[in-house]
Amino acid sequence: MKLSRRNFLIGGASAVATATFANKTLARPKPANGITPISIDATRIDHLSVTDRARARFGALTFRSGLDLRSADPNFGGFSGLWRSADGRRIVSVADNAQWMSARVEMHEGRLTGLTEASLAPLLDERGTPLARTRYYDTESLAIVDGVAYVGIERKHSVMRFDLAAHGARARGKLLALPGELRKIIEDLPNNSGLEALGVAPARSPLAGAVVAVAERSHAGDDTPTDGFILTGPQRGLFKVARSHGYSISDLNFLPDGDMLLLERKVSILEGFGIRLRRVKAAAIRPHAVADGEVLFESESSHQIDNMEGLAIHQDAGETVLTLISDNNFSRFQRTLLLEFTLDTNARRSA
Repeated sequence: MKLSRRNFLIGGASAVATATFANKTLARPKPANGITPISIDATRIDHLSVTDRARARFGALTFRSGLDLRSADPNFGGFSGLWRSADGRRIVSVADNAQWMSARVEMHEGRLTGLTEASLAPLLDERGTPLARTRYYDTESLAIVDGVAYVGIERKHSVMRFDLAAHGARARGKLLALPGELRKIIEDLPNNSGLEALGVAPARSPLAGAVVAVAERSHAGDDTPTDGFILTGPQRGLFKVARSHGYSISDLNFLPDGDMLLLERKVSILEGFGIRLRRVKAAAIRPHAVADGEVLFESESSHQIDNMEGLAIHQDAGETVLTLISDNNFSRFQRTLLLEFTLDTNARRSA
C-alpha cells in the first residue's frame, strides 16, 4: 500500500517509539514483588485494517478479533513471549523485565472481550532470587509444554526451565544444559539480539519434543541468515534461518505436523512497525540446513499492529488459531495488543 500521510499517522504511529525500541532497557521497570493481582482494561479491536474495516482475510490469515490492553499497574507491559492453553481460556506471557503475566481469556460470540483473573509475578532463579536481580534479567521468549516452561534469555544468552505444573509462578528456574558444541556460539550472540524465539517441537514431528531456539539476528547485515539451534534430542545441532527485507526473528511456534511458524518484525522511522509470518517445513529444520519458508502474511501500514513479539497456537473446533502479543517496551508511545487470527493451513500468501 502506498504510504500516505494518513497511513503514516495510523500505521506508523509507533515510529515515535523507534528510539525506545533501539534501546529496550531505558524504561524497564522492576518486576512485581511476589504474585500480584492486577486489573487489565481492554478495548476491543474489531478490524485489523483501519482503511478497509470490512476486510477479514489477510494472506493465509483471517482476522478474528483483538484487544488493546492497559493497566494502572506500572509493571504491566513489555511482553515478549506468549502461551495459550489448549482450550484457549488461559494465557501466560513473559515480559522482558523478568516477570510472568497470567490471565483468563474472556470471549463472547467467538471474539476476545477481555482478560480477567490477571496477575504478575517475578521469575525466580534456582535459589529463589528474582531474575531481575541477576545476570539473567532480560527474558525474551517462552514455550510451555505439559506444564514445563522454557524461557529464552538475552545478554546472558541461555535457556531456563520452570516446572509451572508443580509450582506455578513460584517455580524456580534451572538452566538448561547447552550442548558443548553450541554453547560458545550461543554465548557469542550479539548482546541485544539473542534467543528471541523459542519452541518445543510436537511429538509427531521429526524433532519429536526437541527444544528449538532462533536468534533474532546473529550477524551483521539486514538480510544475513541468523542462527538456529536444536538444543535437545538426538538431532542437536546448529542450523541457519534465512532472512530478507530487513526482518528480524521475533518468535516461533510449531503446528501439530511439525512445521514451524516464524513471527518476524522490523521498524523504520517512516513506516513504524512491520510484521511478517513465514511457515518453515518440518523437514527443513535439521543440523547444517538453511531453513526458509513461504510468507503467509505481511502487514501493511494501515494495520493495527505494534511491536509484535509473542506467538501462541491452539486449536479451536478444528481451526488453527494464532494469537500474537506486542511488547510495548514500557513506552507510553506504544500499545500492548493481543491479536487473534485463524490460519488457513492450505493457503498461501496470495490467497
